[in-house]
Amino acid sequence: MAVRRRTSVPSVALRLRLRCAALTTLSVFVLCAISLAAPRRILPVDEAPSRPDFFTFRAQLQAAVARHDAVALMAVVHPDIKCDFGGGEGKAFFEDFWKPGTAGSRVWAELGTVLALGGTFSSADAFVAPYVFSRWPESVDSFEHVAVVGDRVRIRTSPNAEADAAGVTSFEILPVARPTAETPEEWTAVALSPTKVGYIASHLVRSPIAYRAFFAKRDGRWQMLMFLAGD
Repeated sequence: MAVRRRTSVPSVALRLRLRCAALTTLSVFVLCAISLAAPRRILPVDEAPSRPDFFTFRAQLQAAVARHDAVALMAVVHPDIKCDFGGGEGKAFFEDFWKPGTAGSRVWAELGTVLALGGTFSSADAFVAPYVFSRWPESVDSFEHVAVVGDRVRIRTSPNAEADAAGVTSFEILPVARPTAETPEEWTAVALSPTKVGYIASHLVRSPIAYRAFFAKRDGRWQMLMFLAGD
């Protein structure tokens, strides 16, 4: 007479638990893989046209920056403007630091770039530029990443415009790689994988902690309340 083997209930339950655990682990792995594969992007945005008075103010400021008009620039600087995180503030400090009246002042290039990169309103009477700062995702380390500020930007295998292309990217957030001593300032090293480094022309990427400007409408006119970098 054949003896029928009975499967114990505990062993069946155990196998089910193990199978569920395996499926859960696989699901987590797949989700992580998808997350890592999906690029993080920060698309350009400029809300200035929604407020004609600010749009006109900014256009006038951009024209002043283009012609290096120190008088026009200082006219929009708020008396208590914040210039850094170390206590540097006030109109006199701003003028002494940037020296807009002297040839070769860096303020024109820095402010011109900030204004050209759009921005967003933080309230009805407050505008923050550029969008790379105002729209930066809080979950991404601002010290360890940069944003690509162009469409179909080539990533090179070495810091040279003639180097082979390692890929193409558009408005993507990329981790910064440690540059070598031979990496010129005109190029930014980015990590394409844990072992692969690529290079992008520095004018096509921007850090969220680079210079940014805060504008607000005070006493009936728009003024620049902050112009600083860092964190």
